[in-house]
Amino acid sequence: MTVRGRHTLGLIAAAVLFSTGGAGIKSVHLNGPQVACLRALVASVAVAFLLPGARQRWSRATVLVGLAYSGAMSLFAIANKLTTAANTIYLQAAAPLYILVLAPWLLKEPARRRDLALLGCLAVGLLLFFLGSEAPLATATDPAKGNVLAVLSGVSIAFMMIGLRALARHGDGGAAAPAVLAGNVIAFAMNLPTALPFPRLAPSDVFILLYLGVFQIGLAYALLARALRHVPALEASMLLLVEPALNPVWAWLIHGEVPSSHAIAGGLIILGATATKSALDTREPTASS
Repeated sequence: MTVRGRHTLGLIAAAVLFSTGGAGIKSVHLNGPQVACLRALVASVAVAFLLPGARQRWSRATVLVGLAYSGAMSLFAIANKLTTAANTIYLQAAAPLYILVLAPWLLKEPARRRDLALLGCLAVGLLLFFLGSEAPLATATDPAKGNVLAVLSGVSIAFMMIGLRALARHGDGGAAAPAVLAGNVIAFAMNLPTALPFPRLAPSDVFILLYLGVFQIGLAYALLARALRHVPALEASMLLLVEPALNPVWAWLIHGEVPSSHAIAGGLIILGATATKSALDTREPTASS
């Protein structure tokens, strides 16, 4: 197998690992802040061990990007306890919408006409999640609140991506790994006051938390970081769509959780618009956004 072929498989493996986050978080018998706190603690150790570049000295910019990362990861964990895994991942996947809105202001990169059309598609997909009301489930106790937190998780990812873009433009393109480590450390510290006191953990909870921190975050980011050096941007962006595609499947298989028809329709629009934007942006690598 070629080097590119191996790293393509690694990228797919990373996307599959990322996709198990929703079902894994729902399987832990702790509340959202407690899961976010302990998952980040385990992930901090795993990322520091698996990504040598993450152990670089943190700059002020690294910490700022880490803050955005910590917000995204914490809100994702808490939202998964309140709404369906499908809603959480699809609403988070609307991050390109917020990037299109924020980039002209923060990066001085004006939106193109076609970006505005894609923005409209993303907005329609986002709106579908908030039409009508969803009944609470055993694995999604407060869908309305969870949906809002999932949107905020997407906003946090947008700020993280904009921060990484700004660092790359200033010659610090290797800041992603330190930012991931910083983000997990910050997420642990940020959630700790709300998470305390921790209840007695069952062995199954310990096992799942170790899996989430070591494999779903640590190993997945290590595979992603290595693969992106060898896999073209368009192919990588398409393969990473495996994550939002599989995330609801794991929740359905493990927890019997079925998303609403509005969520499925909105998710398909968001993923379709994101895939289209990735394809068009790759054809024009020097274009903004």
